[in-house]
Amino acid sequence: MHSHGHHHGHSHGHRHHHDVSDSQRIGWAFWLNFIFTIIEFIGGWLTNSVAIMADAVHDLGDSLSIGLAWYLSKVGHKQADDQYTYGYKRLSLLGAMINGLILVVGSVWVLSEAIPRLWDPEMPVTEGMIGLAILGIAVNGYAAYKLSGGSSMNEKVLNWHLLEDVLGWVAVLIVGIVLHFVHWPILDPLLSVLFTLFILFNVVRYVIDTTKLFLQGNPDVEKKREIHDALMSVEHVKALHHVHFWSLDGEQHVLTAHVELQCDIDAATNRRLKAQIDDKLADFALAHTTIEFEMPGEVCRDHDDHDHDH
Repeated sequence: MHSHGHHHGHSHGHRHHHDVSDSQRIGWAFWLNFIFTIIEFIGGWLTNSVAIMADAVHDLGDSLSIGLAWYLSKVGHKQADDQYTYGYKRLSLLGAMINGLILVVGSVWVLSEAIPRLWDPEMPVTEGMIGLAILGIAVNGYAAYKLSGGSSMNEKVLNWHLLEDVLGWVAVLIVGIVLHFVHWPILDPLLSVLFTLFILFNVVRYVIDTTKLFLQGNPDVEKKREIHDALMSVEHVKALHHVHFWSLDGEQHVLTAHVELQCDIDAATNRRLKAQIDDKLADFALAHTTIEFEMPGEVCRDHDDHDHDH
């Protein structure tokens, strides 16, 4: 007993240390990105480049994502309480939706600036464009490097964001260099439109997915079918109803189900069936499960909204 307690305390302390470094790294990346985004908006305006403006919107989105991830890496670990009985994991969905909507608005604004310029392109200040692009590659590259040491899901996703930014800046750099030697001002708004459509495409998909989870939609149709089959394979199980499968944040899933049994069971069988269910559900790594047994002839407490096979 003593050694168990000691071990538990030790592992908890270790995890806490990981959270701190996790949130420190993300904090670093946030400030880097945020300050740079402000420089970019000013730079885009000064160099008269809509491609840089488009990238600034992209980076603003990433700054928001990183800021949110930073906040959540602190708050998301809070334990459930009386007010939020499932804990604080769901905050990340709310944040993701807000981020998504801000990015959609930003992208629409860039398109409204860039599309008219396709017909009347203006030459950007190429030296400024090249300078900002080099700075962009350096800043985002460094932030990506800082986060590549991380193991949390949050850090992995953000790392991809930052690498995408690096590629975006490489594109700006190439266009800046080409424009420096060739007078093709249309390249600037063209790059901007392509960029923005790419962002919009990804963000809209992301917002749709997040909204589904937010509305407690089924996070994984295939997995729900597998869970149904697993529960049906337990002995004495006749049917299932009220099978609710949803997700707290896209990673932590919740399951509740009513299990109808073919016969009355005694306490020992009850324990055995529970152990079997534990066994069957272990593979699915569910965050919360609530399973209720119903004996033959028992009326379901929530019977009003499900069609029972009598």
